[in-house]
Amino acid sequence: MRVLIADKLSPRVTAQLEAAGCAVSAVVGLAGPALAEVIAAQQPDVLVVRSTKVGLAHLEAGPSLSLIVRAGAGVDNIAVAAASERGVYVSNCPGKNAIAVAELTFGHLLNIDRRIADNVQALREGKWAKGEYSKADGVAGKTLAVLGVGVIGREVIRRAHAFGLQVRAWSRSLTRAEAAELGVSFCATPLEACAGAQILSVHLALAPETRGLVDRTLLDALAPGATVINTSRGEVMDQDALLDAVERRGLKAGLDVFASEPAGAAGDFTDPIAKHPRVYGTHHIGASTEQASAAVGDEVVRIITTYLREGSVPNCVNLAASSPATHVLVVRHADQVGVLAGILHHLREDHVNVQEMENVIFSGAAAACARIQLDRAPSPATLERVREAEHVFAASVVAIRR
Repeated sequence: MRVLIADKLSPRVTAQLEAAGCAVSAVVGLAGPALAEVIAAQQPDVLVVRSTKVGLAHLEAGPSLSLIVRAGAGVDNIAVAAASERGVYVSNCPGKNAIAVAELTFGHLLNIDRRIADNVQALREGKWAKGEYSKADGVAGKTLAVLGVGVIGREVIRRAHAFGLQVRAWSRSLTRAEAAELGVSFCATPLEACAGAQILSVHLALAPETRGLVDRTLLDALAPGATVINTSRGEVMDQDALLDAVERRGLKAGLDVFASEPAGAAGDFTDPIAKHPRVYGTHHIGASTEQASAAVGDEVVRIITTYLREGSVPNCVNLAASSPATHVLVVRHADQVGVLAGILHHLREDHVNVQEMENVIFSGAAAACARIQLDRAPSPATLERVREAEHVFAASVVAIRR
């Protein structure tokens, strides 16, 4: 299996994949047409990316591609719909960088309260300003609104308790029972979570329903002078509304992500929000610790080696939640060469499409049972031909009830 790694990963990833029998090529720093050219030349079976964008051109350049692995959480940098149309698996590594992101979240929170970055800058400029920088509120006892209670959000909540924060939480999947177990106040809406909160921390995956979710309404619901931290995706927040709230209501922000980021690891960045004195930015480094890199690398290896050995893909994000099949053809048959091929031939002649199929073997390997999910019921004549086929013991059709 040929594996192309297009972003910097833990060095042990290549060694472990090669030990498993993969041919690994690492070409870091390429994007767009340059990456498409490498894919066209190498024809990898598996492409591994971290922040590099994978679009339609890359899929067209690599007809051999059968799996794309995102070495991180989320897959918004991958053209998932286009991959699904071509039968290419897309997988990711959720939760492996959760602790690193949670740690940065609290780094931003403490920095904003104590103005640590400003302290450092003043000292480097030869200035002593204890009078100015000794003014801080402290964070204990404040109300923190957490939007998104996935793996990262839960790590943030754990640390929030240690800092003595009162936590409210909202997530599309969060239940009252889960909120009680986490020791947080359940909120039915993002607005309820934000109302009067002194700190907002955002941990939402980017999706159509979350794009721009943190808008002027939510920001205006926060307490005056509140702190806003976003370590998820820049597009989840209405950045213009945030800049307006910083100016108009004295909000402060810690941002690890921005609506428009340079494509590569280095480049010019002139977004006005990063220049505001009450906005503290980092360079989308939330997941960038050695611990997180090692954990993500190990998960990349697990995904690829499982695919190599078993044909299944852990953490796959683009399989149908349910099959469109309406009927199941159940066939008990002898475990002989050509039996299944004959059954599929009869279905093809009847223009019946197979949606999913499994074939289980009985003890002794003399007999098997095939369960073939179909987009419609085969005709009585086709079913009879299947039943009369050599080495078929019995066949029946069952309607799927949903």
